[in-house]
Amino acid sequence: MSSILTNNSAMVALQTLKGINKNLASVQGEISTGKSVASAKDNSAVWAISKVMESDVNGFKAISDSLALGESTVAVARNAAETITDLLTQMKGKIVAAQEDNVDRGKINDDVTALRSQIDSVVSAAQFNGLNLVDGSTASANILSSLDRDASGNVSSSSIAVTGQNLSTGGYTAIAGFDATNTDGVAADGQDTFGFSLDANGGTNDGGTIEFDDPGYTAGDSVTLRLGDTEVSYTITQADIDATSTADVIAVGVKSAVESSGANVSVEYNIANTGRLVITNEDTTDGLTISGQFNNVNAGGLGALSAINVSSDVGAAAALGSIETLIDTAISAAASFGSVEGRIATQSDFISSLSDSLKSGIGAMVDADMEEASARLQALQVQQQLGVQSLSIANQSPQTLLSLFR
Repeated sequence: MSSILTNNSAMVALQTLKGINKNLASVQGEISTGKSVASAKDNSAVWAISKVMESDVNGFKAISDSLALGESTVAVARNAAETITDLLTQMKGKIVAAQEDNVDRGKINDDVTALRSQIDSVVSAAQFNGLNLVDGSTASANILSSLDRDASGNVSSSSIAVTGQNLSTGGYTAIAGFDATNTDGVAADGQDTFGFSLDANGGTNDGGTIEFDDPGYTAGDSVTLRLGDTEVSYTITQADIDATSTADVIAVGVKSAVESSGANVSVEYNIANTGRLVITNEDTTDGLTISGQFNNVNAGGLGALSAINVSSDVGAAAALGSIETLIDTAISAAASFGSVEGRIATQSDFISSLSDSLKSGIGAMVDADMEEASARLQALQVQQQLGVQSLSIANQSPQTLLSLFR
């Protein structure tokens, strides 16, 4: 039955053409945007996941900037610590030269003072964007290193902690912590450093005394002794300060530390002499140089530099022991910064690779396959042309009914 009111062929042709046009619009959208999922309407689940990942990628860009800033800051501190180590090594050479009697110790001491001033300049200049990690002003700094997302979608940040190092020479308060005398009568009374030499056991000067004063210590102050190549240290605690005789407690603590060190000496303590230790060289072949340094807790890590003076025999001997500790302090600081700098560089490389992986993952989910889109576009354009022709033919069918009424 033919009808002028209902043209089923035209309706089928029209619906087919609408479907073709819809698919054609979708393919053209993919080609123009480059995405198969350009909005939540295309695929809400995939679109939501991709947006979360895109926000993480943007966050990692900020983290990369933070790591670059942190790496530069730590690099400045490491270079400063390495430079200070070199300067202290030069200073050690001067101090060793001052051990000789037939030298101009005054001029050597001037060189030592100049090197100390250069160290101060390095410490002051070692800042990046206002942050100085070597002058003692910064206990620690945190460098943003990562964003961590758990299975529930909760996000937290991670940081790399950088411990500041105190390589300044300021803040040192000289305290007369020692009275030290060797058996041939050379004394360094009421000093914060001392140094003397002992003969091999059996010599005329194979023993000496160290007497600890009680000038008003602060918890955290420490005493460092160097017996030849052996270094011994004792840190003063609040309990020591609260004791009836702080000097006696320190003497006992240092005696125990010396005996545990393995140094070839004997140590005697007599409570009748407040704070006094008698150290005897037990080596029957070689002599022994003994030096001591009082370290103020409020001083910079290199605060003991202010006490170094090689213009005298005693000062030169004491400086020889002190400089080793100072060099160790600078080396430890440089090593600490180097370790953190390497960790930051590794994390920076990881963040870069992670960002690339996330971008690839996002692309796999939402990017259009351009080869497939091109093929589909060609096919749909042909289908569109055929659909238009089919609809045109279907629309002409009622025209044949006119011949029935002629």
